[in-house]
Amino acid sequence: MKVGFIGLGVMGAPMAGHLLAAGHELAVWARRPEATAALAARGAHVCATPAALAARCEAVITIVTSSADVEQLAFGPDGLAYGFAPGAVHVDMSTIAPAVARSLAARYAERGLGWLDAPVSGGEQGAREATLAIMAGGEAAVLEKVRPLLEALGRRIVHIGEAGAGQVAKACNQMIMVNAIQAGAEAMHLARAHGVDLAAVRTALMGGSAASKVLEVMGRRMVERDFSAGIEARLHHKDFGLLMNEAERLGAPLPVAAQTWQQLNALMACGWGRDDTSSLLRVLEAFDGGT
Repeated sequence: MKVGFIGLGVMGAPMAGHLLAAGHELAVWARRPEATAALAARGAHVCATPAALAARCEAVITIVTSSADVEQLAFGPDGLAYGFAPGAVHVDMSTIAPAVARSLAARYAERGLGWLDAPVSGGEQGAREATLAIMAGGEAAVLEKVRPLLEALGRRIVHIGEAGAGQVAKACNQMIMVNAIQAGAEAMHLARAHGVDLAAVRTALMGGSAASKVLEVMGRRMVERDFSAGIEARLHHKDFGLLMNEAERLGAPLPVAAQTWQQLNALMACGWGRDDTSSLLRVLEAFDGGT
């Protein structure tokens, strides 16, 4: 397929590379031209604007930070919508508000264009290994049209429902995962308060019912006090802002998530937003004088 890609960060760059490796004809656009250099060297075409990118593609994939970023790429000056030919598809793999996904789907439909919100889980490792879990919202026919692209990026592709449904699933994913990071931080904090070996505690827990990917990865970071960013905490803070806003709008109580949201707020106030979310351990330590 002729595919475009926008969002060449730590996840997007390897994802775009997988599309090239799978034989798709790739075009890219980035705000920072240097971000396109490695892919251009492998044969990707670099476009001057999102509209120019859309004009040469059957589908464009975006993976950027915020709802506003996606809206700007879609309908801002020189946006994708103004370059797409009828029948083309915008596949957004960012984590954004479900309402924004629904709105963009409706605006594209008025122009005879397709939309799929297809946020992912699996982080940088999943992006590099093409093992991402992909949660798709939109029309089933649109998903089938772009399935060959998604199959180059992920191991599990699930059609959740209509437009916005993929973002709802991603919110649920983020809520479970970050709540688990907070639980792991509290466990490590309690173990440390008792003066026992954190590495031994983690090893024991990984052999029992508390075992999880979060404890494996984030627990190791806490034990080793390696708070350099895997995924920057500010992104999980942004995701929790989205899901808590939705909970308020729907009147859906999320008491555990609300507590984790406050811990993320404290993490941001401490200036650790560009560090790893395992820094939630440091938030707990900050209240008792720990280091």
